[in-house]
Amino acid sequence: MPTTLPPIATGPSAWTRPEMEQDQSWIFHFTPTDLGELERATADLAARGLGPLEFGQDDFPLPSLAPKLKRLLEDIEYGRGFVLLRGLDVANYGLDHLSLLYWGLGAHLGQVISQNSQGDMLGRVTDMESGKYAKGGYYEEGVRGHRTNAFLAPHSDSADVVGLLCVRPAKEGGESWIASSISVYNRILAERPDLLPPLMEGFRYDLVGKGRTADELTQNRVPVYSWFEGLLSCRFNKQQIELGAGKLGITLTAAQLEAITLVEDMALSKDLLLPMAFEPGDIQLLNNHTTLHSRGGYVDWDMPEERRLLLRLWLNIPNGRLLAAEFADRLNTGGRGGVTKRY
Repeated sequence: MPTTLPPIATGPSAWTRPEMEQDQSWIFHFTPTDLGELERATADLAARGLGPLEFGQDDFPLPSLAPKLKRLLEDIEYGRGFVLLRGLDVANYGLDHLSLLYWGLGAHLGQVISQNSQGDMLGRVTDMESGKYAKGGYYEEGVRGHRTNAFLAPHSDSADVVGLLCVRPAKEGGESWIASSISVYNRILAERPDLLPPLMEGFRYDLVGKGRTADELTQNRVPVYSWFEGLLSCRFNKQQIELGAGKLGITLTAAQLEAITLVEDMALSKDLLLPMAFEPGDIQLLNNHTTLHSRGGYVDWDMPEERRLLLRLWLNIPNGRLLAAEFADRLNTGGRGGVTKRY
């Protein structure tokens, strides 16, 4: 563990809401040429009878779009840390066709890793609990937040990048909220530097069903903030930290509890929290090491075929930033490993 605190983090990943509202260059609009390439590549795979997981980047040629995606990926990894791709008309596609297209796009962004103990590589974010956990409490019963319509507190996922494609928005609510975890760090450094040591020391997280067993914890303390090879990275989920302490039979110290509460509160502060109201076809890509994401609770449509649905990818970036060993092993599957398949 580091014995000194990293200096104030500078650069485009340390942004605020007013800055992003003023400069919306983080919204990338597909051109007609881009969309044509996506459609031709998808139609070819469909004609060959291939599905997601059955093809890679070379099978999904994007002559002019691929270089653009490479530049966007550089900005996600070393720039502001997020992008919103806009302009895909999902009304033109059935879900199977759309899944093919999204997988092909993901193949140009990185290595897809598993998201749950069933081994799913292309996840569905939708309320599968019929509103049962609208007020939260889902983790206590082994239910992950993306399967509910509840408010999701600021957190990061267990991959370099998380991608969400909006197939259908909710009837009301369900906005995506993101904040720069790097700006949160800078603010803590300026206002409460005494709370940074417990964050850098880290915690043992409850894997909430993402481990080899239902009750597994991370084998090592995972730092909330990790300073390694000149880069600051963040891993955070307050609920999983608290549940981990409970399963260990320990009580978080006053400083630990105050520190993780402060991270969450700052990520929800008015000048750091950037709201995004998804439109059908929007694709949000977030760097989990430099952003925290959350979601407002929502009211869904009555008919199942109209209910809120996002497609999700967890991606690791080829030749991505170097990560400290205790930080990179998030799921007890080694550095940057995915969720262990149990079912």
